[in-house]
Amino acid sequence: MTHLPAPPPPPTADPARLLAPIVRAAGQATSDYRMIEDGDRVMVCLSGGKDSYTLLDVLLHLQRKAPIDFELVAVNLDQGQPGFPKDVLPRYLTELGVRHDLLSEDTYRVVKEKTPEGKTTCALCSRLRRGILYAHARRIGATKIALGHHRDDILETLFMNLFFGARLKAMPPKLQSDDGTNVVIRPLAYVAEAEIIRYAEARRFPIIPCNLCGSQENLQRKIVGEMLRGWEREHPGRLNNIARALTRVTPSHLLDRELFDFASLSVTPAEGDTAFDHEPHPEREFLSGLGELKMLD
Repeated sequence: MTHLPAPPPPPTADPARLLAPIVRAAGQATSDYRMIEDGDRVMVCLSGGKDSYTLLDVLLHLQRKAPIDFELVAVNLDQGQPGFPKDVLPRYLTELGVRHDLLSEDTYRVVKEKTPEGKTTCALCSRLRRGILYAHARRIGATKIALGHHRDDILETLFMNLFFGARLKAMPPKLQSDDGTNVVIRPLAYVAEAEIIRYAEARRFPIIPCNLCGSQENLQRKIVGEMLRGWEREHPGRLNNIARALTRVTPSHLLDRELFDFASLSVTPAEGDTAFDHEPHPEREFLSGLGELKMLD
């Protein structure tokens, strides 16, 4: 029997090529919302997941290419999860040459003790984590706290609030922190999760799984995420349209009486229905702030 030679292995995806569109989208979002300014000290919250690793690479790229000067400090919080590999992130960040702080607080035990059996741990875990990170940001003089939430996280939050909270509310790309002393930014707000997955696989990040929320299979957020991914498979581009809709809100065509003064409407002067009279908004161009697109090459 003649044996054919084994086919060559598939070529490894080029991380630089995969990073380019992510950086473009992140640069656009950063410019649109003035997330980073000259002289900022940005604290990058690094969890050990694909999103925060990608965020750090994006910000390092912008730091090298942007016509503004800003600092980066990577911060990881060891929450006392059993089996947490304490050596992975210090080694990774040291090899990368990134300034980093490693915090240790046993929030895992608190969350497990306080969360009733069968209930999700996310709410309490995130509150404890936020408090620790906000306090550290103050200690190191950080002016911005960067989180790795992407477009799909924002859309999941939108539908979680819609389905289970009866609120039309998503996750903003920039906001003042709960304690009023920090500004939180999400540079990946325009980036689809699928792009991050492809990039993370090509970069072979040393992923650290979460033993709290990552181990809960019946989370409503996961169910909503599966719904959104199903929509995108059946109707490519739908998620981008929903995300774009969040930037084009027409208060007069919703039902919020605090957002729009329906009570004072009258026929004088007659303005008519202007909500659909305009041409579709053109796609955003890359604005000044972090510079022209050439900085992303």
